[in-house]
Amino acid sequence: MRLNASPIYYTLMDTPAKSEQEAQEERGAHSDARLPELSRWRRAQIPLIAGVVYGLIRLLGPTLRLEVVGWQHAERVVASGRRCIFTFWHRAILGIVWWSRHRGIVVMNTTHFDGQWTRKVVEWLGFGTAQGSSTRGGLRGLVTMARRLDEGRDVAFTVDGPRGPRFVAKPGPAMLARMSGCPVMAFHVGVHHGHTFRRTWDHFLLPHPFTRGVIVFAPPIYVAADATREDLEASHAEVQKALDHVRDISESWFSISESERAAYRAEFGP
Repeated sequence: MRLNASPIYYTLMDTPAKSEQEAQEERGAHSDARLPELSRWRRAQIPLIAGVVYGLIRLLGPTLRLEVVGWQHAERVVASGRRCIFTFWHRAILGIVWWSRHRGIVVMNTTHFDGQWTRKVVEWLGFGTAQGSSTRGGLRGLVTMARRLDEGRDVAFTVDGPRGPRFVAKPGPAMLARMSGCPVMAFHVGVHHGHTFRRTWDHFLLPHPFTRGVIVFAPPIYVAADATREDLEASHAEVQKALDHVRDISESWFSISESERAAYRAEFGP
């Protein structure tokens, strides 16, 4: 299993290998959430792309028939007085944003071009956004998300975004769990019929209209406030394992027997 050694991780864990100047430069980069300079043509594309994607989601979303397995894990977290740090793979984002729309969830959003039109789409669908990514503005984004958790809002990461590697989790959710005391909730969406765009970095999944789907939520993963660097790495590995597990289950859901599905419902059930 590979773990993504993001620069944010080492900044927060205060590694001594860097000089003070290097550390300051790195902290500056990860605190910088300014939007990059874009050409007039690129700026004009943002609302156009956002409008097309939003329209597609609004047309396709109501036709999806989704079964949810394991949601009671999130309900128990909320009942305990905490909020959830949701994590999922970028591949399944379309079905996820439809199902979780208008819940006030705050998502980490990159400042790059793709993130700017994506921000419009998710905000139109009732999400909040925190500007940042694994390479720029990440510290500021994590601090914003920690504040939103403290305000009583759930947050979410496309944990292999914004550009991959595909299915390799970044450490942001585990770090935020340590900062906030809220647990990481890994989940994935699988569909019976859909098209995978294999030339895209994330193998983007476009569900077919009127298809059945399943959303599988893993049990919560907690990270202690006094977790050491080694503890945090172990929690990060646990998040990766949970994400892989729910992806394997949800993407095989419609090719396994009903008895196997019943067993998974029991595994992730009450």
